[in-house]
Amino acid sequence: MNLLLKKYASLGILSPILAVIMGCSPSSGPDSAQPLADLIFVGENIITMEGDEVEAVAVIGDRISAVGDPEDILKMRGDSTRLVELEDSALLPGFIDAHGHFGAVATYSALLDISSPPVGEMESIDDIIEAIRDWILANDIPEGSLVYAVGYDDSLLLEKRHPNKDDLDRASTTHQVVIRHVSGHLSAANSLALEISEIDANTANPPGGVIRRRPQTDEPDGVMEETAMSLLPGRESLIEEGMGWDLRRKAVEIYASFGITTIQESNVSASYVEELKQQALQEPFAADIVTYLMGNPLSETELSLVRVDSEYFGGVRNGGVKFILDGSPQGRTAWMSQPYNEGPPGSGSNYAGYPSYLPDYYRKNAASMLARGIPILVHANGDAAIELMIDGIDEAFDGREVPDHRSVIIHAQLIREDQLDRVKELGILPSYYAAHPYFWGDWHRLSFGDSRASFISPLKATIDRDIPYTVHNDSPIVPPDIMRLVSISVNRLTRSGYVLGPEQRASVKEALYAVTKGAAYQYFEEDEKGSIAVGKRADFVVLEKNPLKVDPLSLADLAVVETFSRGRSIYKK
Repeated sequence: MNLLLKKYASLGILSPILAVIMGCSPSSGPDSAQPLADLIFVGENIITMEGDEVEAVAVIGDRISAVGDPEDILKMRGDSTRLVELEDSALLPGFIDAHGHFGAVATYSALLDISSPPVGEMESIDDIIEAIRDWILANDIPEGSLVYAVGYDDSLLLEKRHPNKDDLDRASTTHQVVIRHVSGHLSAANSLALEISEIDANTANPPGGVIRRRPQTDEPDGVMEETAMSLLPGRESLIEEGMGWDLRRKAVEIYASFGITTIQESNVSASYVEELKQQALQEPFAADIVTYLMGNPLSETELSLVRVDSEYFGGVRNGGVKFILDGSPQGRTAWMSQPYNEGPPGSGSNYAGYPSYLPDYYRKNAASMLARGIPILVHANGDAAIELMIDGIDEAFDGREVPDHRSVIIHAQLIREDQLDRVKELGILPSYYAAHPYFWGDWHRLSFGDSRASFISPLKATIDRDIPYTVHNDSPIVPPDIMRLVSISVNRLTRSGYVLGPEQRASVKEALYAVTKGAAYQYFEEDEKGSIAVGKRADFVVLEKNPLKVDPLSLADLAVVETFSRGRSIYKK
């Protein structure tokens, strides 16, 4: 007899419960008026995110049909009902990915991973060179072909710099070698890749990008920033026709293993979204996928054709448009109002990053989307980019009453206190890349100084202003590990063990809100998802222990036991 049933025995209500469990309750019979559940959870660690305490949840089909006391809920058990006795495990609403790149997670799973610990094993440029050589041999890659690797992090490499074309030529001079920075905002290429792409001393920097050069010359050193990356061959060419189906299904399994039941896919084309929907209609995805079209390259006419789906098609719907205004703080390309304390190699004392999208284009196109009720996500890391994002919203409404638009600042890393006040006034949601304090907190202290770095992902300042908020991993930049994200939001420990901005730490409940109710609100899906309540979607995650009852320093170690989407188990440890 488990602990929960012992508790009910002490209260004198064991007999009716045992009758139900043994299949003796009249409610399990065909003539009963009581609806029978497909799935019942019973336990003392159910976190509804609604503020109420319940010890049982019943599911019929893809909906939560009842919450409350086990004595009542167990009357809904029939012969085919699955009963999950949680014991020490905890039941929570399914986690919601507030920002990320589903397709890149799928593609990355087929590429060479050159990440540093704890994600990968690369600790030096020599490690990367050796890994590329081994990959070429193991996969028998023909000469002249593209070798594409992902995830290198100059801030964690022994050399504390980006690999350049000379380094990558040591891996191969007969293959095109391109490696992508962990931020996704820089790439490096070897000499053959540059030559075939016709990138040389005469190649001009594209708008919103930089081709890094050798000192005192115009010769490219192999490192490409922001839009300059598009001059190099892309990883998409490596995915053979037909592979996409399997990789996307595998990617859903990866997300589900972290308890995620709603996934974001941003920076994509309209044709890709249609392809994804067609796949979903052939065979529905096990979890929901919300897409956002990449707005930067779209013309005014193309943007006018954007539509938002009010329902899912086999688990896929388009949620709006995303614009990108600057780069990344870890790549030192975020657009700041004040200079970096320490910028990229060769940058002057006044270096403050730069915009990656023409401000006038953003203002015009953001206003166009908002006028049509199209939700927008706006990537803005540096405070100058954030200011532009906010100005665009402000100008779009031009003093009129602000509607319920829920425009999102994606990342919002270097947001300022005064900007938070404007965010609240204008009904903007910050979605913080809250994994940063651990992954790059020590690096940010060098880039921005302690004062600015300590206010990165300012959850507490946001909560104190009663601003809705979310947090995200931006996968595949870091894995879609929600409990590690929650842990970093709560503890704000850097790799060195320094607490980065202790006053901005969130409570465990506040961090969980960001990946459940808060994220559902961001998607305009708060009536469907984000909490355990009657009528909502039966999306759940079962954790091995209750995150509200463990040492906060152990949150990242809490394992996902099982994930349920639409009332069906889609992952089990």
